[in-house]
Amino acid sequence: MRAVLEVDLNAIRANWRALSVAPETGAVVKADAYGLGLTPVAQALARGGATSFFVAQVEEGVALRTALGAGPEITVFSGLMQAQDAALFRDYALVPCLNSIEQCVDFATYLGGQPFGLQYDSGMNRLGLEAQDLAHLPDLGTPRLIMSHLSCSDEPSHPQSAAQLAAFVEMAPQGRRSLSATGGTLLGPDYHFDITRPGIGMYGGMPFAAAQPVVTLSLPVIQVRDVQVGESVGYGAHWIAQRPSRIATVSSGYADGLIRALSGGATLWAGDMPCPLAGRVSMDLMGVDVTDLPHVPQMLDILGPHQGIDALADAAGTIGYEILTSLGTRYARHYVG
Repeated sequence: MRAVLEVDLNAIRANWRALSVAPETGAVVKADAYGLGLTPVAQALARGGATSFFVAQVEEGVALRTALGAGPEITVFSGLMQAQDAALFRDYALVPCLNSIEQCVDFATYLGGQPFGLQYDSGMNRLGLEAQDLAHLPDLGTPRLIMSHLSCSDEPSHPQSAAQLAAFVEMAPQGRRSLSATGGTLLGPDYHFDITRPGIGMYGGMPFAAAQPVVTLSLPVIQVRDVQVGESVGYGAHWIAQRPSRIATVSSGYADGLIRALSGGATLWAGDMPCPLAGRVSMDLMGVDVTDLPHVPQMLDILGPHQGIDALADAAGTIGYEILTSLGTRYARHYVG
């Protein structure tokens, strides 16, 4: 029996619609749709009305075009990174988002006349053209999109967002503009411009607190054993029974993306009953304290209605993005909707 990862495509579409507050709303499906499966997720969003998609790498753009066919606009955040990628951008009708003068020069050389976007650095100091670069760009024509990215949009009161907004408006006073991913979308209309780019909020993550849950991850129980007071469970013997206990060993571990940092803090669920992790997460196995259950089911949930990606992330001292994008390939994936 394999662990089962269930992805609710209806919930993804509902979250996308709930975030659709700008004149146009795109969809970020980079990193295999945040680990949930590029083809089924993108096709579901396209059926729901999405026509603009964003990926990180040209290879992701090729896979997305293959999944969606002609029509939708696909923008590649990393831009034209090497000359040999030019054929992929051209043949698969992908839009490179150019991040530097060097990329702009290469684009003019290898892809002149094709659609392109520009990314401006409004203060994050990660990717994008700076204000002093704009006077030195080659003549590329009119960009399909001008975008930037907010660094602190998950903290609504952080002054960095307002500073970046002002810088972006100064650098890009007109054109088809995009500043906001999920967090910026929630900051209000001043941040929306012509198109927003929700990502994590579509997949049920913060800062979109109203998001519908998207994933359920159920782990099969391999064995149940009785453990006496003073006996230990798992590597390092860090968990020691304080009472006569029943321990279920479930089939999943850090090889499946359930990171080792969950050790000592994570909870699994049997219906409405919480069952704490007992001992360290190992490569393929985890121990779970099921002492208080009247009976042990065949599966225990580590993600679901009682514990979303951000709650599980809190147990590991990380963020929901890492939980989603770490999900492994050994799960039996079921798509609903």
